[in-house]
Amino acid sequence: MCDHVDAVGAALAKREADLLILDLNGFDHLNQLSGLGALIRGRAGAPILVLCAYEHSAWLPELMAYGSFDYRICPVLNDELQQAVGQALTVPADPAAAMQQELLDKEKELRDLLGVQRSLQRALAGIDSINTMASQICLALCNFPGVRHTSVLHMKERGDLRLVAQEARNHLDLGRLLERRDHLLQSPLRDVFPALMAVSRGEMVLLDAPEKAGDPELAMALHDRNVRMVLALPLRAEPGGPEMGAICLMFDRHISFTREQFACFASLAQFVSFGIGMSELKHRNDALAGQLSQMSTVDAVTGAGNRRAGEDALDNEIRRARRYGLPLAVLSFDVGSFQSSNDLYGAPVGEAALRKIAETVHGRLRTSDTLARMRGEEFLIVATHTTSSDALRLADKLRGAIAEADLPLAGHGAAVSIALSVAQVGAEEGSDAVLDRLDTALHRAKRAGRNGIELAA
Repeated sequence: MCDHVDAVGAALAKREADLLILDLNGFDHLNQLSGLGALIRGRAGAPILVLCAYEHSAWLPELMAYGSFDYRICPVLNDELQQAVGQALTVPADPAAAMQQELLDKEKELRDLLGVQRSLQRALAGIDSINTMASQICLALCNFPGVRHTSVLHMKERGDLRLVAQEARNHLDLGRLLERRDHLLQSPLRDVFPALMAVSRGEMVLLDAPEKAGDPELAMALHDRNVRMVLALPLRAEPGGPEMGAICLMFDRHISFTREQFACFASLAQFVSFGIGMSELKHRNDALAGQLSQMSTVDAVTGAGNRRAGEDALDNEIRRARRYGLPLAVLSFDVGSFQSSNDLYGAPVGEAALRKIAETVHGRLRTSDTLARMRGEEFLIVATHTTSSDALRLADKLRGAIAEADLPLAGHGAAVSIALSVAQVGAEEGSDAVLDRLDTALHRAKRAGRNGIELAA
């Protein structure tokens, strides 16, 4: 029995040990065990049994970089410890055959890992939807031998950890087990369930027996679903970066992972992290593109379409009307005496009045119609499936609605009037021609007096 690493090294120098047992319990940080790697390397393959606390199971793959060893997750029962010691001291009857079997096991292990990796790469192709991609990830991870349940947890905004996908071969519902599907870090199991610990601690967590979590109800629920081991790995876009969630695998048997298996699982978690990161980036880019598109087609003052949006809508509707033989009408209206009102009462009051007029008009239009601000106080309406007579009735309704609207200028004693023009698009007429006719009619309506309506010739 030795209390520290240096004492172990001195003892081994004096006499040879058939089995070295390293108990890591009582240490909070791996750097407190300086010299442990050299000790493992110095054994040169001789039997080593490492006892590691459940909450520090992430130390195991780091220590395996120095050499191979067997391990057990603590707390360890006496029977389990005796069995582990017996296995470590057992000398194979045929060392050559044992070596051959070990090589065959390694080959099968690599085939299994490569198969899961290929399935996962195919799953990561669907970055359009994180939920769909996560479901495919869970399916891919279930291809690993012994896996009975897989899940993907994703960190949303403000620390909201959610269960976005799961695949169960044992009828286990993780949302029910954790008593929630979102805000999982508020689950009563946040300090004992491996996936939640992996997110909060930012490191791998291995639970090699459900009862070692210290929660009898959790252990019973997992045993009832034939879960004998749980492995959880955090997801992060880059080393040391913020946690994006976790992947969780539940096994129906106990497996002593090798260094290669731990490394492969870490690589799979990195693949998943990249996939989720790319999906998040795509959604952010799509949202920004939508905002840019809106900024390029929406008038900032009134919220109506801008001139570009109006001209595009007219071109598109002319093509549609011509293809299907449908009537199409366009209306134009101009808010009169607006510049003088701006000079008297200020641009903010004038802009508020213009915005109210646009809202009033838009409220009288159908969803298929388009309202656009073409210039200054002049607006265009593209009215689909509409004849000239229908458009004249619509113009009259709009004139009355604006007259009755509670405009900001009314509080200053200013009266607002509009002039309107109406045109039906001809069968072979282009947008430039119809806009010219509409503009000519609008000038006639302005000359005719307040609130006039003119039908374009």
